[in-house]
Amino acid sequence: MSFRPIFEAHAWDDVKAGIYAKTAADVERALAASKRTLNDFQALISPAAAPYLERMAQLSQQLTRQRFGNTVQLYAPLYLSNECQNICTYCGFSLDNNIRRRTLSSVEMLQEAAVLKGWGYDHVLLVTGEANQTVGVEYLEKALRTLRPHFAHLSMEVQPLDQQDYERLIPQGLNTVLVYQETYHQQGYKKHHPKGRKSNFHYRLDTPDRLGRAGIHKMGLGVLFGLEDWRPDAFYTALHLDYLEKTYWQTKYSLSFPRLRPAEGLLQPKVEMSDRELVQLICAYRLLNEEVELSISTRESPTFRDNIIRLGITSISAGSKTNPGGYAVAPESLEQFEISDERSPQEMAAMLRRQGYEPVWKDWDPTLTAIARQ
Repeated sequence: MSFRPIFEAHAWDDVKAGIYAKTAADVERALAASKRTLNDFQALISPAAAPYLERMAQLSQQLTRQRFGNTVQLYAPLYLSNECQNICTYCGFSLDNNIRRRTLSSVEMLQEAAVLKGWGYDHVLLVTGEANQTVGVEYLEKALRTLRPHFAHLSMEVQPLDQQDYERLIPQGLNTVLVYQETYHQQGYKKHHPKGRKSNFHYRLDTPDRLGRAGIHKMGLGVLFGLEDWRPDAFYTALHLDYLEKTYWQTKYSLSFPRLRPAEGLLQPKVEMSDRELVQLICAYRLLNEEVELSISTRESPTFRDNIIRLGITSISAGSKTNPGGYAVAPESLEQFEISDERSPQEMAAMLRRQGYEPVWKDWDPTLTAIARQ
């Protein structure tokens, strides 16, 4: 099975027209439903739903607390390399940017890890550019082996890999893989990814299927809001999630909400997504799916992040550095994008406690994996 036939059965222009045609009556029906459909989701992300934002927020908060309680997971990215063989119009690591490239050694990885451990983290997200020769499977395997003794949970956001590569990395401690389609608009995707392996739209689209067949514990989906109209992109993400949950039901899922941020070589967003619209989208995802984890990064402002916590978010980064070696080894190297919320993990934890939430520093215990496999 593959998501591709389902994707191809939904033409972008038809999806967009369907969303913008939704009425207040459609929104009312979606809000009243006990189990919401993808058609309901279209109504909830439509312009017609804007006057219902307060009601959506209240329902989203209620559903999130029922499922996740008063807990919010904290995590940090650990950038291992800014080497990249792709040209992406929006990324500081793009091949056509004349920057100093750096890839961390095992010793440098441990120096970075020591800082994160000192802050209390037990869950890190390993990030690289997409350069198979420099940071290919062998390098990633070495990184997992190096860091696994120090963290309870290792996630990864790197280039898409083949199924056998994921099967090779999972036993080394890989728990979660994030793979963002960036945009589901094929023509727009080609424009923003003119060179490199990432220019292959369908190979990237098929990555979650390869992850599911490999038996990954959790995968994360998302798009980069601002490349195309956010509403159709959000629908395709929901469509993709729906397919994956039905097909690879043993895997957990998360969604992220990155908006374009300033970076070297960055284009201006094609479509601006306001704070209210991002809140609408987060609430709409929660009303559609009570189980999915929703994550917000340090791209967003402190004020926005403080307020969105109550409305459906279950995972949040803090103290993030988006350059390789940014915590201890090479703080001056180029960031992938600018951080908006520069508060320390301790400050974020204190904010969560003030709001009545318990900060959780790791996702799950490795012991549970052994029990589950038995």
